[in-house]
Amino acid sequence: MQNQLQPPTPTMQDMQIVAQDMKGFQGQFKLNKFGFDPKMPGHATEHKMIVRQQPRTAKRIGCGISLPLEVREEMALMLDEHQCALTVALHQYNKHHWLSEGAEGFLSLHLLLEEHIEQTIKHIDEIGERVARLGAVPTAHPVTQHELSYIKCEPEGRYSIRDFLRNDLEHELKIQQMMRKTIERAHQLKDYGTVQVLEDILVDREDLGYHLYSVLEDDTLVRGMAHLIGQDGNLAGDRPMDPKTPLQ
Repeated sequence: MQNQLQPPTPTMQDMQIVAQDMKGFQGQFKLNKFGFDPKMPGHATEHKMIVRQQPRTAKRIGCGISLPLEVREEMALMLDEHQCALTVALHQYNKHHWLSEGAEGFLSLHLLLEEHIEQTIKHIDEIGERVARLGAVPTAHPVTQHELSYIKCEPEGRYSIRDFLRNDLEHELKIQQMMRKTIERAHQLKDYGTVQVLEDILVDREDLGYHLYSVLEDDTLVRGMAHLIGQDGNLAGDRPMDPKTPLQ
């Protein structure tokens, strides 16, 4: 029985990398970053527009939701960071969608990532709407979004498809982890509207993460045909062809 145990596989190696990276994930919200900050990208005030509300603040006099100001502000700041993180994830998904290649990647992964992009756009909109309903201003400047996001884009460049998908999976695991923290805090503050918005999104994000993990699994049709296309025991590779064959 011992001889039947599966040796280490690429999936096991990928998951070890993911687990190691998750250990180093701090998972802290930047609740101290609110209002105009001259050090924050996109917060410059050298313009002639009329400022009606500072960034990452909540309206003091009501917004149609019967929650105290401090609750609305705390929830809005957390939600804004989720919106920023999802926007970062969206940019990375776009890149991987554009660079899909290979036997599995060019079509099937291209379509899979397209679904992830569509779902992420939907979730960004739902969270941004909730931030606005709580009386706050969702962050929209792309550099500020990356600054506030608890996940970061991978370095520029083309990497292997497995690297791409592993990086996307790490994003999804971190997003899930942070959303659970906000859901728990929203329950404590009796912000059940935010609970419902995030619980629905969390189920979708878990599904997206499961899709990525499943694609990274080892048991694939391509691996199953390795004896046909590999160098050892190559049955379908370069072989001399009879010039008289009608297949020429």
